[in-house]
Amino acid sequence: MSGQDGELRAALVREIGASGAFDADPVWREAFAAVPRHLFVPSYWVGVVGGYERRWGEDPAPQARERWLRGAYEDAPLAIRLRDGELLSSSSQPSLMALMPAGLDLRDGQRVLEIGTGSGYNAALLAHRLGDDDLVTTVDLDPDLTESARRHLDAAGHRPVVVTGDGARGVPARAPFDRIIATCALPAVPRAWLAQCRPGGRILAPFATGLVALTVRDAGHAEGRFLHTPAYFVPLRGTERSWRERPDLEGLPAAARGSDLFRFLPALTAGALGPREAYGLWEREGRPQRERYGLTADAEGDRAWLDDPEGPHVWPVPAA
Repeated sequence: MSGQDGELRAALVREIGASGAFDADPVWREAFAAVPRHLFVPSYWVGVVGGYERRWGEDPAPQARERWLRGAYEDAPLAIRLRDGELLSSSSQPSLMALMPAGLDLRDGQRVLEIGTGSGYNAALLAHRLGDDDLVTTVDLDPDLTESARRHLDAAGHRPVVVTGDGARGVPARAPFDRIIATCALPAVPRAWLAQCRPGGRILAPFATGLVALTVRDAGHAEGRFLHTPAYFVPLRGTERSWRERPDLEGLPAAARGSDLFRFLPALTAGALGPREAYGLWEREGRPQRERYGLTADAEGDRAWLDDPEGPHVWPVPAA
């Protein structure tokens, strides 16, 4: 690394490292140190009062270019695609991206499918970590995004397989995969992913403002628990239901309304457990952490659960 971007990248790596995100697999520290994020966000938007403000690496004003570069290496998500003021795609928060591999448990030589290409930054990190671009496949519905991601990846010296298509259908031509990682929030677990993942493989995906790590038994069954961290991602496009729709918590104690741990429960059980029922359960069960919750996907549908997939606290997840 050299120049200002190298200094900023090194500072970001130190900040992420201090959180312990690299402890489970120190190779990820090298990946974040080696892959220049600014190449993947030549322009982006940041939230301001009343909407978004664009930052651009080719801005004629030197101070504006400086703000763009510094912003590219802040530990924050960056909006990269907007339509009529609606966020369609973003470059995820780097510290969250560093935490996700712990749940994915990625090993040398494994084949990985990424759902949601976005800027291409995460695909570059995966390719660097594995040391073989051909082991990485990434898919996105938006042809403009996949085209720009290819350019960004090429500029960074990586050439994973970039596919334009519906991520919910996976990429059967490149299957089977050892790992599948989604960078968009799911309303349900696509069964195509189970069929394209090897038995014993893992799927890591944002679900109900959390991250769930599923172990695939076979094409008809996957199950696993949530990681400890909250996660807010752009929804998987092509689905009608979004986890960003917040349950109405009016009338509940302020301590519950202000607790991210509590809000996770009514989001996870939306349609199956009312907010007041959720609050009563949350208190009775000792205000459980996210790791006590899990998800099962099989022929009967998707089911969320607390502590034990066989009950007594099991809730059906409505079909998307």
